[in-house]
Amino acid sequence: MEFLIIIFILWLAIHAAKKSARSGSSRKRERDVLRSINEYSKRAKDREPYDPQNSDEEPKHTVLEGAAFVVDGDTILIMKTQIRLFGIDAAEMNHPYGKKAKWALVDLCNGQCIRAEIMSEDNHGRTVAKCFLPDGRDLSAEMVKLGLAIDWPKFSGGIYRDKEVEGVRNKLWLADARQKGRMYVWERFEARQNGGGFGRSVDK
Repeated sequence: MEFLIIIFILWLAIHAAKKSARSGSSRKRERDVLRSINEYSKRAKDREPYDPQNSDEEPKHTVLEGAAFVVDGDTILIMKTQIRLFGIDAAEMNHPYGKKAKWALVDLCNGQCIRAEIMSEDNHGRTVAKCFLPDGRDLSAEMVKLGLAIDWPKFSGGIYRDKEVEGVRNKLWLADARQKGRMYVWERFEARQNGGGFGRSVDK
């Protein structure tokens, strides 16, 4: 009988020891959680408040504003920065309608403060920008609507295509050929300009 009482007392002691150990472990976990919360709160207080203007989550386009000097039908200079009009292709100066495109762009920009929202840089190192007149008109769209430039979907995503006038790609056939990678058409035209080869006649 005494033996059974001893066994029972030992069992109670072991059970109490285990319960105490579990309780101690639980208290330790609670202390660790509280410590972590306090440390996080302290770090949060030390942090600078969120400033959406300085956040890197929304990259901002650089903007240039000023008078524009027109280089050709799709290129201007603002504050000594050469800018390629976003998403369009106009004739080169020695191509059909090249001079006409330049002077049309001169008329649009003359006396105006042009706003250029810089997008990227092209393969020739020129700055590419969406350019706007003070009344909000997009210069690229205006040149396409005049029939003196065509949409370049590779770069624009096709946003100016519905503004193209009928037959403009036949009119600006060299620009159209460039977009399609047919540079041999350019080579033939240049050869004709230099007194040899063949190609379409040059319009004034």
